[in-house]
Amino acid sequence: MRGAVVIPAYNEEATIALVIAEVRRIAPELAIIVVNDCSTDATSTTLRECGVVAINLAVNLGAWGATQAGLRYAGSLGYDFVVTMDADGQHLPATLPALIKRFKEHPEAVIIGECVSRGSGYRRLAWRYFRTITGLSVQDLTSGLRVYGRAAIERLSGAEATMIEYQDVGVLLLLRKHGFPIHEVSIEMQDRAVGSSHVFRTWVSVFYYMVYTSIMSIAKLSR
Repeated sequence: MRGAVVIPAYNEEATIALVIAEVRRIAPELAIIVVNDCSTDATSTTLRECGVVAINLAVNLGAWGATQAGLRYAGSLGYDFVVTMDADGQHLPATLPALIKRFKEHPEAVIIGECVSRGSGYRRLAWRYFRTITGLSVQDLTSGLRVYGRAAIERLSGAEATMIEYQDVGVLLLLRKHGFPIHEVSIEMQDRAVGSSHVFRTWVSVFYYMVYTSIMSIAKLSR
């Protein structure tokens, strides 16, 4: 089976080279596709130096938009599966073999690398809230470390998935709607090495995320 790693990156010059090097060391059989989400630092220069396939977006699409662009590109090249992971070093390339092994055992499923211990009290409370209103049984709702097979790649490349703003609850609801089994594999993650989250920078962004995701969840479940 031919696989690729899709890594969305926004201003990750401090970590992206190490992430790429570790993926190459741990899983040299995987192609690496980095989606440069309109970075303003030296990320694009670093990617050229690393010699990976880089998709340089003209506008900032956010984590999910950049990930979707990578999925579309990988799908167009006919890869059998894609692993999505972050560029900031939180996702450990050493966990890739376990995730891929589970996928090969269940190629019809979407595999999520879950690490519930990384969540703060507030994050765990949010997870519990969204599990309650959506009925999703996924423990780590916000993990972007996932393995998608061909059918899931095709589904997530479509217009319906483009309407989703974040890569977590909305994507999971879409996958469930279309009958994809979702498996979780317990893994280790580490704290972001440099900087802070690009998604939850302020309490305002957290509030927006909670309201947006709540409305989206209720709207999808009412259909």
